[in-house]
Parts: sequence; C-alpha cells; structure tokens
Amino acid sequence: MALQNCAQVPDGEFTAVVYRLIRDARYAEAAQLLGAELQRSPKSRAGLSLLGYCYYRLQEFALAAECYEQLGHLYPDMEQYRLYQAQALYKACLYPEATRVAFLLLDNPAYHSRVLRLQAAIKYSEGDLPGARSLVEQLLGGEAGEERVGRNDPDSQINLGCLLYKEGHYEAACSKFFGALKVSGYQPDLSYNLALAYYSNRHYAPALKHIADIIEHGIRQHPELGVGMTTEGIDVRSVGNTSVLHQTALVEAFNLKAAIEYQLKNFEAAQETLTDMPPRAEEELDPVTLHNQALMNMDTRPTEGFEKLQFLLQQNPFPPETFGNLLLLYCKYEYFDLAADVLAENAHLTYKFLTPYLYDFLDAMITCQTAPEEAFIKLDGLAGMLTEQLQRLTKQVQEARQNKDDDLVKKAVNEYDDALEKYIPVLMAQAKIYWNLENYSMVEKIFCKSVEFCNDHDVWKLNVAHILFMQENKYKEAIGFYEPIVKKHYDNILNVSAVVLANLCVSYIITSQNEEAEALMRKIEKEEEHLSYGDPDKKIYHLCIVNLVIGTLYCAKGNYDFGISRIIKSLEPYNKKLGTDTWYYAKRCFFSLLENMSKHMIVLCDNVIQECVQFLEHCEVFGRNIPAVIEQPLEEDRMYTGKNTVTYESRQLKALIYEIIGWNM
Repeated sequence: MALQNCAQVPDGEFTAVVYRLIRDARYAEAAQLLGAELQRSPKSRAGLSLLGYCYYRLQEFALAAECYEQLGHLYPDMEQYRLYQAQALYKACLYPEATRVAFLLLDNPAYHSRVLRLQAAIKYSEGDLPGARSLVEQLLGGEAGEERVGRNDPDSQINLGCLLYKEGHYEAACSKFFGALKVSGYQPDLSYNLALAYYSNRHYAPALKHIADIIEHGIRQHPELGVGMTTEGIDVRSVGNTSVLHQTALVEAFNLKAAIEYQLKNFEAAQETLTDMPPRAEEELDPVTLHNQALMNMDTRPTEGFEKLQFLLQQNPFPPETFGNLLLLYCKYEYFDLAADVLAENAHLTYKFLTPYLYDFLDAMITCQTAPEEAFIKLDGLAGMLTEQLQRLTKQVQEARQNKDDDLVKKAVNEYDDALEKYIPVLMAQAKIYWNLENYSMVEKIFCKSVEFCNDHDVWKLNVAHILFMQENKYKEAIGFYEPIVKKHYDNILNVSAVVLANLCVSYIITSQNEEAEALMRKIEKEEEHLSYGDPDKKIYHLCIVNLVIGTLYCAKGNYDFGISRIIKSLEPYNKKLGTDTWYYAKRCFFSLLENMSKHMIVLCDNVIQECVQFLEHCEVFGRNIPAVIEQPLEEDRMYTGKNTVTYESRQLKALIYEIIGWNM
C-alpha cells in the first residue's frame, strides 16, 4: 500500500523506510515521502540526493537534474553533483544545458574521463559525428588523463560501432558490436545494437535471430512483463516504464521486429508484433512505439494515426522519420494545405529531417493542388535525375558481374533498388495528374517511357494494367498484365486485390473468354468457402466485388435487367457481403437505373422493380451499423451519424423508386 505522507512513518524509522522502498524499486513512493520531508528541510543533502536518484530511476530526468542543481549550489565543493546534473540533463535531451554543466568539470582530473564520455554521447545525440569521434579517439588514446584504453575493450568497440552505424558503415558496425558481444557475453542492449545494424544493412534473418534472443531472455527472466498477453486477448495491467523493462530491451526489440515485418509487407504480423510487447498505457508509450503504432494502423485508424504523429512532432526529441512520414501521409490523403502549413511552420526541421529528394517530391505534390502543369515539370526534373542514377547503377551492376565481384554487385543492386523505389512514386505522381484529367492515353505514354527500369516492378505492372483497362479498347493487353499478378498469388488468391480480380474477369468477358472468367470465379468462391470454415463470421468481399463489377458492366451497356439482378445476388447473404465498399458499387448502379427510368429511357418489368424494392428492404435491415461513406480522417464537418448508414441511403433509394413508379403511372 502506498505511503501517503510522513505522518504514516513511525518515529525514527523514516530513513529505514525510504531505503527499503528504494531497495524494492518502489521509487514513486520513496519520492513522495522525500518530497514531503524536503518541504520541512529544503536544504537536506541526503533528502535531495535520494530524491534526485529516485527521479532518475523513474526516468523523470528533468526533475532529477533540478535536485542535483540544488545540491550543486548548496555544496559547491561536491563536484559529483554537477556530473549527475549533466547526466540527467543529457537523459532529458537538454543537450546545450548538459554541455554547459559538463564543461565546468573538465579541469577536474578525477572526472575528466567521465566528462569526455558524456560529451561524446551528447555530440553523438546531436548528430555531430566528427565531434563525437574526436572525443572517442581522445579516450582511446589515453588523453583523458587515465591509462590508455585498448580498442578491443568492449566499451571502445561499442562506441566505435555506434559511430560507424551513424556514418552508414553497417557491416563495420556489425563487426564491432559482434566483437563486443563475444567479449562481454549476452547483453540485451548490445544484441539490439547488432540487430539494428543488420536490419539497416538489409540482413533481416540475422537481425530477427538476435531479436528472438532478446525476446526469449526477456520472457524467461521476467515473466511478469506479460509479453504477448495483449495479443492473446488477456486483460492485463500496465507494467509501466520500469528500469527492468528498459534493461531487457524488449520494447526496442519488438519495435525493430515490427519494422522488419513492415518492410517485408507482412502488415498483419507487424501489427501483431506491436501488441506482443509488454503492456503499457498509451500515455506511457515511448516515441518510437507511438510512431510505429500510428504508421502501421493508418489504414484502419487514420484519425488516430494523424493525432499521434502531430503530437510527436511537438515533442523533443521525436523519431526522425516522423516529420517526413506525416507530410507524406498528408499528401496521400490529399491534405495538401496541411502539408504546406507543416512545412512552413517547421522550416528548421526541413534540412535536418528531409533529404533533397523527399523535399523536392513533397514540394511537387503540394504544387499539384493549385498548379498541376508546374508540378508536372518539377516531377519531370526529379524523374530525369533519378533516370540518370538508374542508368549509371545499371552499368555498375553489369561491370561488377563481368568482374565477378559479388560484394560490389550486391552493393550496386541495393543502390539500384533504392533509386527505383524513389523513381516509382515520382512516376505515379506524374501519371496521376493526367489520370485526374481522364487523359488515359497520356498516362500510358508516361508508363511506356519508364519500361526500361520498371517492367519487373509490381506497382508499375498493376498501374499499366489499370490504364489499359480504362481505355475500353485494350482489354486483351490489360489481361496480359493482370494475369501474371493473379497467377503469382494463385494459391492464395484472396491476397490479390478484389478490383484486380474483377477487372480481369470483366476483360475475359468482353474478349469472349467466358470459360476463363468462370474458372477464376470458381477459384475465388472455393477459397472464400475454405476461409469461412476457419472464421465463419469474417466478412470476405472478393467474389461479391467481382460480381458487382460485372453487374456494373451490364448496367453500363444498358442491360439493367441482368445487371441489377447480378448485383442483388452478389450481396447475398447480406450479413457477410454488405459493407461500405460493396454498397458503393451497388448504389451507383441503382442511381444510374433511376436516372434512366426518370428520363423514360428504359422500362423495367414489374418483377424486376419488386426485386429491387425487396433488395433495398434487406439492405435497410442489415445496414444499420454499416457506414455508407468512409469519411476523411481529419474532416471537420462530420456527417450526422444517423444519415451516414446504408439503412438511411437504402430508404432514400426505395422512396425514389416509389416516386418514379408513380410518375410512370
């Protein structure tokens, strides 16, 4: 039970109680007692020292620094308090203040070495790598007034490994960390450093091995941390940000594992990895976890994701990727004004966190909103620069292969892949400008220019297929691009986008390849049935969307009897097939039908009209909790909840049918 005030401590037992609390790692309770006691004796050296220690262990570094600052003023001859203050300021990311306090201790030989280590850490955190390396070299050379430290010493290896990592020399960093690990034995933070270096060098298998070691040790040595409990649906209390959690490096390991799964496009596994980590309340989450949660759940919870990234941007420090990711997501959701505002308000972050490529790309994307022609020119300049890079790297790969230099081949191929991943978004942004203008032939020309580099890229092939399909006279060519995508995932066909399957089926039908369309639909139906055995309540929309698109095709050709009938059947059973996306396809055809009926351009049989009314009544029953429209995440003027349902819209459509029937009578 927490002790509330000093009155609850028996006379003469205060010191013993405080030390017992600290021994049992109950720092919050000890700090509460010490804080109350210091109100009566504000200059107590023991009280301030112990309170500073408790705050430091609670990771309240700014408060700890205040305690040590007071001690430094009260006892100026006790210079260790200045060192503790500097260390606490460093941990609080108050680097200029920490540097200033540490500088005062440089003349004291007893602290010279420790101060140099602290200054090196500060410069490293500030991104001043030459300054940090200079200080580390001083320590290695014995210039700190102590015996020369060998380069094979574990601490030296770790320091050099960290510098090499920041400089982008990942293999050399791995070598240093691995050497330190062999000498010192297993250490969670050192294993994490090694895993991070492997990850940055794209060696995911060894990275995952070291992550697994960290997790295994953490589970075995500290079962109380509740690893995996949240994923299994067990309601557990927060374990807090304890020193034990920090020492296990479990949070860092799970975040790195999630990043690897995300890079490998295993998005569900990435989300599950984040829930596997020891449970903490949202206000206790570290910046990296908060950033990763926002990013990996953006598709399902975009509003929450934007809020987290906006919050992080106001913190010091924040993960360096936060700034660029927030701007890219604003552009993805077409909040160009917000992206422009964030850039303008944080000009000081632009040069620090955005590469020249990313800044130019974002600038062009923001320009698209008001001046698409100017944006296209900017993107074209960026594309030209990347094309030159790709041509140069292609030549380097060929030369390295001729010389049979495997290391150089690997390096050149990795650089080529990086350049291609930068080129594809630029190309797609150019294409989208003309796509929005419905100038599909121009989009095709843009894609044709890039065939030399992109012909094996899945995103490029998919978008070429879409643009051929949209031109309505190149269905055979579209099949040539859609088919390889489907065949690649044929054994797990539900991993293919429903729109791709639908467009391929439509292309088959229009080119009189009905047997192929039927075979594909049977395969989808079989896969959906198989999946529903394991999870009967899961909604699967693939076959439904295929049928909806086919029905839409017949409606577009004027065959409403067959088209509407196909749409109605595709949504059965309603409890599994009716959703926001499927309703969108269905209502478009109903609007088209009603428009033509109101203009007396078509006449439907009574039984078809009755079928439509019954369909809308079913949608009214099953659509009460289904949004009719997915609203934009940052929309200020929200739709009235009762109106944004399939039930509300189906009633409106039914009323329109009755009204039009009345006119026709």
